[in-house]
Amino acid sequence: MYTIFNTIWIILQILTGYNLILPIFLYFFYILKTKKNIGTFKKVNADYAIIVTAYEQTNCLPAVVNSLLKLHYQNYLIYIVADKCDISTLNFNSERVILLRPIEELKSNIKSHFYAIKNFVRPHNFITIIDSDNLVNEHYLDELNVWFNQGYKAVQGVRHAKNLDTTYSCLDAARDIYYHFYDGKILFSLGSSATLAGSGMAFDTELYIDCLGNSQAQGAGFDKVLQREIVGRDLQIAFAEKAIVFDEKTSQPKQLVQQRSRWINTWFKYFKFGFYLCIKGVKNLSINQFIFGIVLLRPPLFIFILLGLTAMLINIWLSPISIFIWLASFVFFVISFLVSLLSSRTDSKIYRSLINIPSFIFLQIISLLKSRNANRYSVSTQHFHSEIQIKKQD
Repeated sequence: MYTIFNTIWIILQILTGYNLILPIFLYFFYILKTKKNIGTFKKVNADYAIIVTAYEQTNCLPAVVNSLLKLHYQNYLIYIVADKCDISTLNFNSERVILLRPIEELKSNIKSHFYAIKNFVRPHNFITIIDSDNLVNEHYLDELNVWFNQGYKAVQGVRHAKNLDTTYSCLDAARDIYYHFYDGKILFSLGSSATLAGSGMAFDTELYIDCLGNSQAQGAGFDKVLQREIVGRDLQIAFAEKAIVFDEKTSQPKQLVQQRSRWINTWFKYFKFGFYLCIKGVKNLSINQFIFGIVLLRPPLFIFILLGLTAMLINIWLSPISIFIWLASFVFFVISFLVSLLSSRTDSKIYRSLINIPSFIFLQIISLLKSRNANRYSVSTQHFHSEIQIKKQD
C-alpha cells in the first residue's frame, strides 16, 4: 500500500513540477537553435479588415479608431461592432470606419466577428482582431505583412502595456512579457506556434471562417478554440514581435478578479485541447502540434506555483530530501521569469512591483473561487484608460 501511495505521490509531483522547469528547457533549446531568418518575398497589396469589438462601453473607441487611422499601411477598413452599446455620441469622420450596432445582443466575440464579416463592404484577404481598449503602433499592419508575405496564415503580435499606473497593472504587464517571450517568441522559434492572446492577432479570412464558422463556443476563450483549430490543421501561428498593440492592463483589484475569473474558467474548459494536440503531434510526427499541446496543458502561473509550494511543504514530513529538488525547480523558474523580463524592454516600474507578487497571487486565488460562474456575471473587462502617448517603434 505504501509503495502505491509513494508512486502516485511521485507522479503528482512530476506533473506539477515540470511546469516550473519547462521554460528554462525551452530557453536552452532556443539559444542553441539557429535563429529564423526573414527572407525576401514578393509583397502583395493585401486588403485588411480590422475588426474592433466593444461590449457596453464605448469610451475607448475614439482613441482606438484614431490610432488605427494613423496606420502607415493604407489598404484596410475598420469595422466596429458595438454590441449593447449607446452609439448616439459616436461620430467617426472617415470612410474607412464602418460602425455596426447589432439589433440583438450578441454577447460573444465570435458572433461579433462574424457579424462584421457578414457586413464586409468588400472582400478582405486578412482579418485582424483589435479590442476596444487597444491602441496600435503605426507600423502594425506592415509588420503583419512581413509574415503573411512568407505564406503564414495566422499571426500573433505583441501586446504592450498601455498603462503602468498601479502595482496590479505592472504585475499584469510582467505576466504578459513572460507569456509573449516563452509562448510566443520561443515556441515559434522552436518550430511550434505562438499562442493567441485574444487581440493583436491576424488571420487569412478564409481560414478564420473555416475554423470558427460552425463553432458553438460561448463566453470567453474564443482564441483557445481558434488556436486549437489552426494548430490542429498543423498550420503554424507566426509570432510578429514588432506588430505592437497597446493593451490596457488591469489596475484595480475588482477589475483583476473579474477578468482572471473568466480566464481561469476558460483554462479549465479548454485545457483538454492539449491532450488532443499532443496525440495528433505524435501521430503526425509534428513538433508544432506536440509542443503546443504540452503548453496548453499547463495551468495558469499562480496555480502551479501554489501546487509546487504545497508539495514542498508536504515533503517536510514525507521526503525531506525532495525539498531540495523543489527548491532547485523554483530557482530555475525564477531565473526563467527574469530572463523573459531582461530580454524585453521592461520598465523599471515592473521590476519594483515584483515584491507584491504574493498579493497578486492572493487576488487570483479569489478569482479561482469565483471562476465557476465567471462568464455568467462578467462578460467583459471594464476599461479606464482611453489614451496614451504611443512610443515610436524601432
